[in-house]
This record gives sequence, C-alpha cells and structure tokens, in this order.
Amino acid sequence: MKYSTAPYLFFFLSALLLVSSCQNRPKEVLSRKKMEQLLYDVYLAEATMENEYHQFNTPEKKEAYINRVFAMHGVTPVQWDSSLSWYSDRIDLYLKMNDSVKARLDRARKVVDAEISRTAAREVTDPRSFSPAYIPEYYSFTSSAADRGFRFHLQESELNAKIPGDHFAFTFSVIGIPPRFPQRLASLLALEYRDTTIYLPQLITENKTYETSARKYLQEDTLAHIRRDTLQNIYGYLQLLDSVHYTIHIQLYNIHLGEEHADSILTPLTEEGLLPPAVHNATADTVSVP
Repeated sequence: MKYSTAPYLFFFLSALLLVSSCQNRPKEVLSRKKMEQLLYDVYLAEATMENEYHQFNTPEKKEAYINRVFAMHGVTPVQWDSSLSWYSDRIDLYLKMNDSVKARLDRARKVVDAEISRTAAREVTDPRSFSPAYIPEYYSFTSSAADRGFRFHLQESELNAKIPGDHFAFTFSVIGIPPRFPQRLASLLALEYRDTTIYLPQLITENKTYETSARKYLQEDTLAHIRRDTLQNIYGYLQLLDSVHYTIHIQLYNIHLGEEHADSILTPLTEEGLLPPAVHNATADTVSVP
C-alpha cells in the first residue's frame, strides 16, 4: 500500500511557517501568551459592559474601562492596536489564539454555572442556617440584606481536620465587580492563638483570584525562648460592608480554606488589595471579629 507524503509535507510547512512568523514578531507586538491573556480580559470586559449597559452608556466610559484593562496588563492602547493588527494579518494564528481564549472562557462559565446549580439545588441557601464552620464553594451577592455575605468559625478540632499541615490559605475568585464600585467589599481572617490574635483583612476591588496565606503555628520567639503557639480558632467573613441601592451581580467561586499548594497559580495580591495584618495580644474570651 502506498502512502502519500503530501499531507505530511503540507503540515510540516505550515508549522514551519507558523514558527517563523512568531520568531519574526516585532518588539512592539505582544507575545502570543500575553496577547491571549489580554484577549481573555478584554472579552470579559466587553461582556461586563454589555450586562451593565446602564453604567457604560457613552463611548468615553467604555473606552476608559477598556484602558483600565490595558493598564492592568501594563499594555498601552497603541501596543494593543499594533498587536491586534499583526496577529490579524496572520489569520491562522489569530484563529487558533481566539479559539484558545474562547475555550478558556467557556470552561470558566461552566465552573460558575455548575456552582450556581449546586447552590440552587440546596433546600437551604442562606449560609447562616448551616454550621458555623460551613464555607460555601460559591456565593452570589444580591442587594438584599440577607445575601450580603457570610461568616464562619472553625474551632481547633475542625481546623485540624481541614488543615493537617502548617501552611494554609484562604482563596476565592471574584467576577462581576463593575468599575467605579463605591461599596466596600472585604474579607477577613482572624487567627486566634493561645495568647495572640492576628487579623488579616483585605479589600476586594477587582475581578481576579484572591489569596490570604497563614500558618497554624506561630514561629518560636528566639529572644524569649517560648514554645511556638498553636492556632486554636479561625474566624472569618466575606462581606459587603455597605448598603446597595441597585442590582448587583457579584459572584464568588472556588472559595476554599485549606492547605496551601506550592504550585499555586493564583493571581498575586497587589499592595492595594491587602491591608497590613493587625496583631493583638489577647485571651480567648476577649477576641471579637469586626
């Protein structure tokens, strides 16, 4: 049986042409990886503007929001235009990038949809009706007072089961925060040790993944030679601190408190998003969570 080499030759030449075109990319053009990341956020921004059309009712507001996305990536509008033009001229490469971005968006949408379905399937949807240690995987904020956040409290036995090692993290992803959102949305972890309580608050200001890292054991005080202290209680909340007088669609997903993974790919917090930790020496019966 004879095999034609034409299809393989065509595939090889196409791949060679694709590699060659990437290597000849001008300096002002973004790399494929960075361009795909930017396209992803641009598509999200366009979807946000479409859903929140009453807040983006002028071309100036839309342009300002897109420019904010560029600034988050350290890209200028000129770089975006140049890169989009360069990749558009290489239609095969551009279509592959576009398909990759749309597949990523579809995966993210399916994750959120699945969490919404699981939450809706529960007979009781108010987290306050669950055990104090309950932390939902998904949470949706609404304008009603009952759905403005949740709190949790893990005692020593519960946190030891959830956090067997020393290092752990509280993580969650956010989508749906509109631009110029004046209300304060915040999270807090209060770590109660034997003689010390550490407060780890953070402000939630943009759509991304947040992470607060902590340890179950305080490091030994080498000056006083005291034994390191063990975590006894974790208090926390994710809450909208101000009243809202219009409809919002802010959703939290992949909410997790547990072991911290070394290979985490979570988006790092900026200095603006994380407030300095507050440390207070206190006895267990004087600890209170704001």
